[in-house]
Amino acid sequence: MTETTQSALPKRFGAFEFNPRARQLRKYGHTIRLHGQPLEILGLLLEHPEEVVLREELRAKLWPEDTFVDFEHSLNAAVNKLREALGDDANSPRFIETVPRRGYRFIAPVERALPASPPATNHDGSDVNQEAIDLVAERTADVPAPSGARTQRLTLWLACIACTFLVALLIGFNVGGLRQRVLGRPGLGAIQSLAVLPLENLSLDPEQEYFADGMTEALTTELAQISALKVISHTSVVQYKGTKKSLPQIAQELSVDAVVEGAVQRSGDKVEITVQLIHAPSDRHLWAKSYERGLRDVLELQREVAHAITGEIKAKLTPPEKVHLASARPINSEAYEDYLKGHYYGERNTRKGIAYFQQAIQKDPNYALAYAGLANSYISLGMPWGGDMSPKEVLPQAKAAATKALEIDDSLGEAHLALARVIQLHDWEWTLVEKEYRRALELNPNDAMAHNWYGEYLQEMGRNEEASAQTRQALMLDPLSPASANELGYTFYTARQYDQAIRAFQRALELEPDYVDPHVGLGWVYGEKQMYGEAIAELEKAVNLGNRHEFIVASLGKVLGDSGRRQEARKLLEELEERSKHRYISHCLIALVQIGLGERDQAVASLEQGYTDRDQWMLYLKVDPHLDDLRSDPRFKDLLRRVGLPQ
Repeated sequence: MTETTQSALPKRFGAFEFNPRARQLRKYGHTIRLHGQPLEILGLLLEHPEEVVLREELRAKLWPEDTFVDFEHSLNAAVNKLREALGDDANSPRFIETVPRRGYRFIAPVERALPASPPATNHDGSDVNQEAIDLVAERTADVPAPSGARTQRLTLWLACIACTFLVALLIGFNVGGLRQRVLGRPGLGAIQSLAVLPLENLSLDPEQEYFADGMTEALTTELAQISALKVISHTSVVQYKGTKKSLPQIAQELSVDAVVEGAVQRSGDKVEITVQLIHAPSDRHLWAKSYERGLRDVLELQREVAHAITGEIKAKLTPPEKVHLASARPINSEAYEDYLKGHYYGERNTRKGIAYFQQAIQKDPNYALAYAGLANSYISLGMPWGGDMSPKEVLPQAKAAATKALEIDDSLGEAHLALARVIQLHDWEWTLVEKEYRRALELNPNDAMAHNWYGEYLQEMGRNEEASAQTRQALMLDPLSPASANELGYTFYTARQYDQAIRAFQRALELEPDYVDPHVGLGWVYGEKQMYGEAIAELEKAVNLGNRHEFIVASLGKVLGDSGRRQEARKLLEELEERSKHRYISHCLIALVQIGLGERDQAVASLEQGYTDRDQWMLYLKVDPHLDDLRSDPRFKDLLRRVGLPQ
């Protein structure tokens, strides 16, 4: 193939493909608006990847001698516009590197790809470019036509040459991934872990952001159900939305072998999704494909994409996993939209999320995922930091929703997780709690929240080593989540491993300096170590950051009482009691301040009310160091027995 022919072939790098003949740049199959000098510069850089293209060469090519321009300004402006189109950053380049005072270098891996038109079709439906066939014909066109047996031998010989050349050509340019299928991937180890980066929203409507976010999380969930893979939680990966970090850097931060990136476009009831798989440490493109479905078939679409990715990386699927990926029922498109909105907006406003989940259920009464989402929303309302309603009021509704979800689909990990949480918080049937957590993790082994909640249950049972193992697993799957690091801190706290707890809470604050819970955790640990100055400082900071939440006010009141500042502790107790006249306030938190003030009888009475309310803090009776002053009291031992916690 001549150099001219090679330079005319499309070139692929990252999510982009550049067609020199059409003068067109595309991303995920969608045309990027780029014209003039920026496009010409890209073409020149791609002709010489990993080589420095001198500024003088660019000037000679783009600005002839008789053109009067401010060359330095014009070149910088054109390169900046090109970088903007590629989402590149001059300070941390992924594609175009500036070589000071010399020129520019294209640093990303570049693959030549045969153009997609005009296509010929193989038996498996993949395209074979006609240009490649024509090139083989050119090699044989000038051979004279022989006769007889010699004709047959020569014809066979030429056919062998042509086939050999064609196969070499197709492998050389990796048509349809043939090189990988024939030769394998030298130098690339097995892919055992991956992350799904936030899918880009290509819809013109910014209101569709919830849809792209929901599709990203759904694809993550589908892949997370593959036990042979480690799949990073969406809560860690979402932090890379709009990032200019390179893929190798992202992979290093998340400790993964590969990333999935792509884009989604919603147009009416049609959904188009383009995804590609990239070997992240080398930034090497492995596979890409586009899909289009009606919105009612979106579940089938998500599972088809997940199945293709697992096939590409040769992940070993269990028989149930194969069945799951091969089965998907059509869903009501309007109900699906309400479900996505319930997740997206529910993270900001629990009641708004509940309203959307209820709308989804009204439109599709057999939508199991919507019932699971509704159950989790009700659970949030009943938590001390999530809402202002009594657990007795909302947790039965959560249990009803989770139970209904499992009646519809018993293989839904999200529903088993919600049911485990409800039974843990309200019913206190500990054997059943563990059974449901184990089932949830069997169905979705990469669910960081399930590992965290199961770890919390084990922590409450006093099974510290098992609790720590589950929490560490959650942190591995959600490495950039301050909540996972924070949960590990509380696990160490109840195990009385205070120095390790301090390190975990400090790690959570490194990830998010204004995160309230680690400040509370540090306040608790310092209080138990009788470092009252440090404890009060952390808790006062938390009070300011947390808008005087009763959980934090009670924690500060306990430490103030322990440290001898009884008058200040008394004022905080009165504040909590006044609030409880207007909305639900946990009596266990009131008991916390009473313990700090040395009022044991009042504290036991408050805990009795917490038992009646099915208060979440009752679950920590066995392990919370705050309650150590009450452990010798027979009334406290009786409470522990009635809650059913191990003695």
